[in-house]
Amino acid sequence: MNVDFKGFNENVVTFEATSAVEEGNLVKMNGNFKVAPCAENDNFIGVCVGVRDGYAAVQLSGYVELPFTGTATVGMKGIVAGSASGAICIDAGQKRLVVYVSSTRIGLIL
Repeated sequence: MNVDFKGFNENVVTFEATSAVEEGNLVKMNGNFKVAPCAENDNFIGVCVGVRDGYAAVQLSGYVELPFTGTATVGMKGIVAGSASGAICIDAGQKRLVVYVSSTRIGLIL
């Protein structure tokens, strides 16, 4: 690929984390200042980029690539968690800009 979006508008915030949060998880709010891994069809706030001592660094904006199942095309698409680490594209999910789609991965702007 000749185009690279990594680093674009990245914004990472530290939250308290449930014990189940792992790096790479799509996460959701689980209480005041606390995140947990997403379950299927959850809207996600971002992607966990690191966990340490009960805290999670969560990327809230910028470009991410995620494991992907289903069918998608580029453009503004509704995206939800398919699992803690993957995404699926549905009409009802939060709209995100999809810029890359392969058979197993999706690239989007949070």
